[in-house]
Amino acid sequence: MLRNLLLTALTALTLTSYAATARSVGDDKEKEVKIKTSAVCGMCKARIERNLAFEKGVKEANLDVKSKVVTIKYNPGKTDVTKLKSNISKTGYDAEEVMADAAGYEKLPSCCKKGGMDNQ
Repeated sequence: MLRNLLLTALTALTLTSYAATARSVGDDKEKEVKIKTSAVCGMCKARIERNLAFEKGVKEANLDVKSKVVTIKYNPGKTDVTKLKSNISKTGYDAEEVMADAAGYEKLPSCCKKGGMDNQ
């Protein structure tokens, strides 16, 4: 009986330490990047965040409309900054040095286009 109790305790300790190690290794896989965009309104925020959510490896995206900066948490093993900027560009917005894709830009509502909020 004492042997079974000792074996159970040892197994539990081993599994607990393995789970803690696995969690800490997973944390190393997450990176964060901030990308300046040409977003101007709440609709832009929703559109950019929604499209980034479908990008493989993106864990979280949050656009601050006032600063026009989107903060993205992602897995670098599944995507990279170039792909993230390309995603934003294809959505119709500038992503730092990557200009908005023309086809994506044309699909934007007028308020989301450059100077759109100024014209209302």
